[in-house]
Formats: sequence, C-alpha cells, structure tokens
Amino acid sequence: MATGNSSDQQQYQPHPVWTALLTKLLANLILDQVRKGNTANNSLSNKAWNFITNEFYTRSGIKRDKEHLKNRFAALRREFSVVKLILARDNFVFDESTGCIIAADESWDQYVKDCPDAEAVRRGGCPVYKQLFEIFAVVHLEEEPVLPQRSYEYAVKTPKSRPSRGVEASIASAIVEMAAASRLRTNALTQMRSRFTLAECIRELDGIHGVAESVYFAALENFNNPSARETFLSLRSDMRLAWLQWKCT
Repeated sequence: MATGNSSDQQQYQPHPVWTALLTKLLANLILDQVRKGNTANNSLSNKAWNFITNEFYTRSGIKRDKEHLKNRFAALRREFSVVKLILARDNFVFDESTGCIIAADESWDQYVKDCPDAEAVRRGGCPVYKQLFEIFAVVHLEEEPVLPQRSYEYAVKTPKSRPSRGVEASIASAIVEMAAASRLRTNALTQMRSRFTLAECIRELDGIHGVAESVYFAALENFNNPSARETFLSLRSDMRLAWLQWKCT
C-alpha cells in the first residue's frame, strides 16, 4: 500500500542526475543574483540562496535543498578551474556554440594523462562556462561554507537597493576580459576549422581507390561532424580507407 509520503519521495530526489538543462538553470539563477548584487563579502547572500532554491523548484519541479545546490555550485567551481587551466594553453579552443573544448587528440591525451580531472571536460565540455566566468569574477566560493539547513531563518536581512560599485566593476571587468578572450578563441577556432574543411575531405576521399559507394556516401554524412573531418585528414593516407570502412559500416 502506498503511504502518504510517496508523492513527496518522488518529488524529492536525494541523489539526482544533474542534466545539462538543470545545470544551466542553476547557473543562470546564480548569475542573475550576482548581477543584482545579492552578495556579501564576495559570496552569495542567504537571501540569494533562498531565492535560488525556491526558484529552482518552481522552474524545474524538482525539489533540492539549499545545501545540495551549494554542493553542486562547488562542483561547478572545480569544473570552471579545470576549464580555465585548459584554455590557458594555446592548442585548446572553446567553442561557445556547443560548450565543447576543441583540440587534437594527441593534445587531449597528454593533458588528461597529466590531469585526470580533465577527462570529464573532454567528454562533456562546459556549456555554462560563460556564466561561470562572470559569476566567479565576483564570488569567491572558498569563503562561503555550506550553512546548516535552517540557519537562514535567523539571518539578519539587510536591504540592498542596487549592486555595489565593487561588484559592478568586477562584473564589467569580467565581461571585457571574456569578450577579448572570446574573440581570440573565435579566431583560433576559425583557423582550426579552416584546416579541416568539407571540400578538403571530399577531395581526399575522391583520391582513395576502392571506396564502395555505400561507404562513400556514409563518409559524406560523417564529414558533417568537424571531429570526423579532423580525424580523417589527420590520418596517414594509407589508413584512411580502413578508418572509413570501420566508421561507416
């Protein structure tokens, strides 16, 4: 027999899977509070976290307590640190349209060997990097311990009519820095993609003897993927047919 708590248990998930959409929702809610100046001592205020917790439930229909959201935020801080270190290297480029980090397989293999934490970023990218960049220009997470669940009930609330000048300056500086970095990465990404064009792939494909018609047309379909184009053109010429047959059959 179902108990009266069954609906609550379904609604509240103690160990949920953080999907890309839920992560983006949390990042956007946090960024909104940062932009509104709901911070104290370079940390999100209790008022901000209360709003984020309630709004997250309203928009997603999934119940999370404040500590759970803070822990996820801490995980995003670690992910942001990993991504920032990766992008400091010349041969890694951030694709804002997908949130993926593009680099040659050899570069990734060596980096992950030196820094195993980067494997998750290699596979999934960081779609909320833009939001995190702006958030962590203001918020310093190490100064914000996770609070007891009900401590916010006793917090002193101080009204804040507008963001402080220090917060505004930090956000403005972050936006300028991010815009400059974005232009550089866009240029680098364009140059990288120009080396692995669809036309070049077709030209090389036409030069391979013994390509079955089914493999040929499947290859054209695969070449819509930039990673497939890069792999194909980076292979030795005598290995390309074998790769195509493995990939397309």
